Amino acid sequence: MIPSNFTYHKATSIQDAIALSKTHGEEAKYMSGGHSLLPMMKLRFASPEHIIDISKIDGLSYIKEDGETLKLGALTTQTEMENSSLIKEKYDIFSDSVKLTADPSVRNLGTIGGNIAHGDAANDQPALMLALRATVIAEGIDGKKSIPIDEFFHGFYMTALDASDVLVEIQIPKAKKGSGGAYHKVERKAGDYATAGVAIHIELDGHGTCQQIGIGLTNVSAVPMRLERGEEILRGQKITEDLIKQVGKIASEDAEPTSDLRGSEAYKRSIVNTITQRMIRLALERAQK
Repeated sequence: MIPSNFTYHKATSIQDAIALSKTHGEEAKYMSGGHSLLPMMKLRFASPEHIIDISKIDGLSYIKEDGETLKLGALTTQTEMENSSLIKEKYDIFSDSVKLTADPSVRNLGTIGGNIAHGDAANDQPALMLALRATVIAEGIDGKKSIPIDEFFHGFYMTALDASDVLVEIQIPKAKKGSGGAYHKVERKAGDYATAGVAIHIELDGHGTCQQIGIGLTNVSAVPMRLERGEEILRGQKITEDLIKQVGKIASEDAEPTSDLRGSEAYKRSIVNTITQRMIRLALERAQK
């Protein structure tokens, strides 16, 4: 389907983008790489009359550690994540996800901020951000705001961003010794939305006990989903095979998939069970290195 007609605007700064959004109100949408917004427009889930292109705003593309925080500029592309020596060395969970993101043409343009900002439970990055306990930094009419990821996703394509807010940065606790992450999704073909996906982040203490655990699920509910009941099972425990199997079962029970052309509800529950177990084992293996 072809998107409905719209007027294109190119923002030259964050302040310019906010001013354009304020002028055009609810009829305007921001666009960075376009790989989240344009599919929504083709499906008529979104029909903005004005598109504000923020892709060329300087200073919003970076990957750096600052103190105890990993900071990702919102306009950082998936390709930049893929090629980052810092990501390759310390953040396996991002390397996992980028390899599964569509194809090079999409990774060259698609931004990490855009992947999160639309609140699409089928996108990969929301599950990673839930697992990593990220904080989203946005700038709007009233200045900058800091939004914990657990308060960011409000509903189907709904987030805590106000209409004029520009997502400018994602902040993640710096990788520690004894931490490890992993992500995988099942898809019918490269570039398709996930049938189901699971992101895991584990932090172990010096005795091998799980101090912190994050589990995010992709495309098995209307809203990006944290598997809280599974996290509670593992936190404070030495992770055993029996516990891993328990958490896989919990994932299959707590997920809320619907039957569609990618599979039945039962199939998706089975898939999320299997992937959850596999990713816990992989994240644990990486944390123990």
